[in-house]
Amino acid sequence: MSEPTFDLPVPDRVLAIGAHPDDIEFGCGATLAKWAAAGSEIWLFVLTDGSKGSWDPNADPAELANLRVNEQVAAARVLGAAKVLHAGFVDGELYNGRGEREGVCGVIRRARPSVLLTHDPWKRYLLHPDHRAAGFIALDALVAARDPHFFPNDKLGPHRPLEVLLFEADEIDHYERVTEYLAAKTDALLAHRSQWRSTMGIDETSPDAEVQRGVFVVRTVDDMRAQPAGDDLVEGFKRITDV
Repeated sequence: MSEPTFDLPVPDRVLAIGAHPDDIEFGCGATLAKWAAAGSEIWLFVLTDGSKGSWDPNADPAELANLRVNEQVAAARVLGAAKVLHAGFVDGELYNGRGEREGVCGVIRRARPSVLLTHDPWKRYLLHPDHRAAGFIALDALVAARDPHFFPNDKLGPHRPLEVLLFEADEIDHYERVTEYLAAKTDALLAHRSQWRSTMGIDETSPDAEVQRGVFVVRTVDDMRAQPAGDDLVEGFKRITDV
């Protein structure tokens, strides 16, 4: 394996595609905050409605979906994102079909990003089917977006990003140094309050809730340490340059 690369030139426009509300923040939130602060135009595109993201058997899926849209908008504001789009596919039922690819292709052509970020669909032992499907949809749609003969009726014209970065990567070969953007990442994640208990281990009804929040931040820091980067906190990706 070749030596890893670090820190892309600041892109003019970025599109991050995630399966659920909060996936983008977990995968690349600090990187997006860094680029937004440097002048990038950041677009977030969430594919599912997040309606199954609760441990409460009595939760109303429609109410949860609406809540998670609002949480995603709040998180995007923390990161400095310019746009937040929601495809609204049903949580847990994401499928890499023609219609899904066509919709994502249209967003890629409209956003015209120089860098696209999404899930690594080839990560071994990745259990959640939506994460795998989201990665495949995004990459298959990217292939379509660059060719004028795919979905020509959208009238948007083809677009080919310069780089693809896959988060949750099975094989990391690129790092973005993001020490100064830890707070942006954690604050954006904490904006997803409906996920505190199930995803972040925070029970807001507990007298230890503040301690649990601190533990969550420490776990996040631990996840962002990588030996090749020395003392810097990083987010790691599989980098694809042959786009």
